[in-house]
Amino acid sequence: MRVGGLRARMVVVFVLVSVISSVTATVLIYRQSRDFMLQRTQDAVMESFRARVTALAREFDLPPDQAALRRFAQSVSPAVRDGVVIARYGGLTAASDAAADRARITTALHAAVSDRAELSWQRVEYGEQPWFVVGAPVTFEPSGKVSGLEIYGIVPLSDEEADTALLLEAARNGMIIVAVAAILMALLAARAVLQPVRDLGRAARHLAEGALHSRAVPRGSDELTDLTHTFNQTAAALERTMGELREQEARARRFVADVSHELRTPLAAMAMVTEVLDEDAAALPPDSARAARTVSAEVTKLTRLVEDLIEISRFDAGAAALNLADLDVDEAIKATLTARGWRDLHLELPPGIRARLDRRRLDVIVANLVGNALRHGVPPVSVRLRADGDRLELEVADRGPGLDDEAIRHVFERFYKADAARTRSEGSGLGLAIAQENARLHGGEITVANRGGAVFTVRLPIEEPR
Repeated sequence: MRVGGLRARMVVVFVLVSVISSVTATVLIYRQSRDFMLQRTQDAVMESFRARVTALAREFDLPPDQAALRRFAQSVSPAVRDGVVIARYGGLTAASDAAADRARITTALHAAVSDRAELSWQRVEYGEQPWFVVGAPVTFEPSGKVSGLEIYGIVPLSDEEADTALLLEAARNGMIIVAVAAILMALLAARAVLQPVRDLGRAARHLAEGALHSRAVPRGSDELTDLTHTFNQTAAALERTMGELREQEARARRFVADVSHELRTPLAAMAMVTEVLDEDAAALPPDSARAARTVSAEVTKLTRLVEDLIEISRFDAGAAALNLADLDVDEAIKATLTARGWRDLHLELPPGIRARLDRRRLDVIVANLVGNALRHGVPPVSVRLRADGDRLELEVADRGPGLDDEAIRHVFERFYKADAARTRSEGSGLGLAIAQENARLHGGEITVANRGGAVFTVRLPIEEPR
């Protein structure tokens, strides 16, 4: 059970409520039971004591001597169970037991008996033991005049204390049982409540991972079941929507691929014608020559766009494959740059770095990055190569204004072009997307940042990707 989880919190709250309720009920029952036991003992002692004193007082002669006073106390003692009776008259004091300790009769109780002509009592602690002390003045009947004789009964409450201790122990054991039962009930309740939540969480994770057919199993007929039905309906709607979107995307990709392939043949014918026009442009009138060159340039752009679309369609169809070979990376990069006749480059290409790469795809990556830097940046463009463990890094940096945050987020998206300061491009808007796809096909990636200009960094594995 995870600490701090919903299940743990439910168990803790359930147990706390159960234990607090149990403790409260136990304390109340304990106090009432204890008071009832003590009250019952007190009532019994006082009733027996009153009746005994009343019956014996009729035959008691006043004033008594010490012996008579002791006999009177001994005669009353059966009324106080295992206790002791102490009688007082004037300066005389006698006890039913000669060893009895008179200190258990407090000054307050003695004053109450002396001041009021009625039975009085107290519970006292003496010698680490509870005692019940009852006292009463003996009066003359029927006048009710005080005779001066006082009689006290001292009763031990050790039995009641033992019963109370047993009651407290039983209550404590009961609370332990209640706590254990509360934990078990809380675990069962948490399981019943959290199982639908777990099912929903599992289904949501599968949904997030792309398993759009994932559903949660409804359990019962409560609010969680309603939530489960709602989740399943949402998942079904999402699956339908995603299915429609994927189908539309597939149709769009097939359309682009089909159109691109269909355009290749007429474009090839147009390219042949424009080559002838380029060769004869010098012999044409100025307006016709300018028109011929414009047509030739646009056909070249259209041809490049069609080739890029065909390349993208291969990636989408999963048909792109690597043709790996051991390359001198610096030589391959120099060959790419030389073939295109680019100038204004600052090269840092140390020799001896070899890697298993697809030469054509490396050429596409380098050509797109360097060409992009030359079109949009400020020369010279820096091209740096280095090996970093089992990977090589190729960095292409220009000295232009750099890219804003929005452009950095979208620069590798298809057909994306940055703002007007950098977007007047002869490209199709697919070059960086194709470069990124080729890097990923190798098991690498291309990242972009601003460091005094736009910096594109290609990271590719030196060994064959697994």
